[in-house]
Amino acid sequence: MAFVAATADAAPPKAAWRWRQPSVLPGFGPALGVTLAYLGAIVLIPLLALALKPWQLGLAGVWHVLTDPRVLAALRLSFGASALAALANAPMGLVVAWVLVRFEFPGRRLLDALVDLPFALPTAVAGIALTALYAPTGPFGAVAAHLGIKTAYAPAGVFIALLFIGLPFVVRQLQPVLQDLDPEVDEAARTLGANDGQRFARVILPAVAPALLSGVGLAFARAVGEYGSVIFIAGNLQMKTEIAPLLIVIKLEQYDYAGAAAVGLAMLVISFLCLVAVSGAQMLLARRGRA
Repeated sequence: MAFVAATADAAPPKAAWRWRQPSVLPGFGPALGVTLAYLGAIVLIPLLALALKPWQLGLAGVWHVLTDPRVLAALRLSFGASALAALANAPMGLVVAWVLVRFEFPGRRLLDALVDLPFALPTAVAGIALTALYAPTGPFGAVAAHLGIKTAYAPAGVFIALLFIGLPFVVRQLQPVLQDLDPEVDEAARTLGANDGQRFARVILPAVAPALLSGVGLAFARAVGEYGSVIFIAGNLQMKTEIAPLLIVIKLEQYDYAGAAAVGLAMLVISFLCLVAVSGAQMLLARRGRA
């Protein structure tokens, strides 16, 4: 009995024993080290440098940069147009994903490939193409001008460019969820007497809502930092169509590195808060779905 008690006292703690167990996937330690080192070098250190650089101006200097009317107008346009474009892409992305997943038709593979075109197309090329289409002399821009709507060289042009680059994020986030959604659930709701609106609101939308929010958040984050496809169609007029990334480039060309970093830090903080809000909404929807 004494030997058994001594052996039990000498046994390592349960947590330590678990830590020493071999992992199912070998090389956990080196892989974790490489992961942390890579993320630190690529993500954390640049973000830390961005957070520290503006304070060379002091608190008053940073406040002066961020309250400049030109900076406020650029931030307002970038975030406002990005939010509107992401929200507009939500219903259209859902429709496109639904068509690609639920229907078979000639040219479906081609249409599915076209969704990824904004990913593959250089942003400058996209900007030139959109400008050619929506300029007052272009085919779409001429029609809009006839109706009294100015597209290119106006905030509407910024909105159009952000629509273009944001749609794939929504579609690609929704497609796997719609593929996993059992059609028999929809058919069961139909047989129980639910109409099309009820089946969409009570069966389909709750299932895809977290993925839809994720796609909207990704589209918004991508649109906020967009540069190449916007500067051609925007016109870059101060206080009107000048986006925040362009203002950062202008400050860098003027060797105002701290001022550029201050604008970048403001964009980073606002984007982070928006993504936290989206993540919180996703968690809330997931909890409601499990309830």
